[in-house]
Amino acid sequence: MEARTVDHQRIRTFNNFIWTDICNPDRQSLDEIAAQYHLDIHQITDSLERGHLPKIERLPSYQFIILRAFTSTIEEGATTINDLSNKIAVFFNDEKLISVHQHDFPFLGQLRSDYAHPADLLLHIVNRMLDTYEAPLAELDRQIEELEQSVFLRQHAKVSLEDLYYLKTQTRITKKLLQLFQQVAGQMDVRDVNKSSLQDIRDRLVRLVLKYDEVLENARNLLNTYHSVSAQRSNDVMKLLTVFSAFFLPLTFIAGIYGMNFQHMPELGWPGGYFLTLGVMIGIALIIFIWFKRKRIL
Repeated sequence: MEARTVDHQRIRTFNNFIWTDICNPDRQSLDEIAAQYHLDIHQITDSLERGHLPKIERLPSYQFIILRAFTSTIEEGATTINDLSNKIAVFFNDEKLISVHQHDFPFLGQLRSDYAHPADLLLHIVNRMLDTYEAPLAELDRQIEELEQSVFLRQHAKVSLEDLYYLKTQTRITKKLLQLFQQVAGQMDVRDVNKSSLQDIRDRLVRLVLKYDEVLENARNLLNTYHSVSAQRSNDVMKLLTVFSAFFLPLTFIAGIYGMNFQHMPELGWPGGYFLTLGVMIGIALIIFIWFKRKRIL
């Protein structure tokens, strides 16, 4: 395998084909590549669009594919496709493969020298792009498990609604990216000798989509559980306040009556009026307590 670098291009010559890798190109460089290899100008525009979603187009002389790899981390709290991932655009046929990307992907520099066909190299790149979704999946699963323990063990101080929102949003966006990835892989056309490798990629995508769907469902359930637990805590507080009010309102009513400054209140002249009033208050409190007990409120 012979390799050389020209401007934004890294050109590698294999036994049977040429791979041109273009990193962070300008429009002029891509226009020159388009003219040299007779590429469609609209696809060149798509290659430069940073937020373009995965897609596949077939032309008579080549296939054009856009795929996105996960390039962020869960801790960064990214919530948009551009922040979570970066794309690679690929033009390929039986004689050449041209890859265009703005982000530097380390795995593109870690290639073997024995690829016999552009499809071999393409499927290797696709597999390495799928690798980028494995670590975020494990991290999302771990964080959700920790938050579940905090919620169900009533360690509410460790639970953040903001964290739950970011987890759910990141999982949802990543799952959609993988579903688009899956659609592209389902339409890819390769040689018979590569069909087994392509099927492995499709199977892997099914597994990843199902795993992310499971994590997303767990995140939604956890968010609902968090709201339910928070509502239960509020209900417990309101219940406690209601119980206190039920005890003290009638007692406050009695105290309020005999605290009025009227001159003609016969009970004020009773020698045992104070103790009688206290007894009535204690009796009312006992009646309320017994009633709460029978109703199983306390």
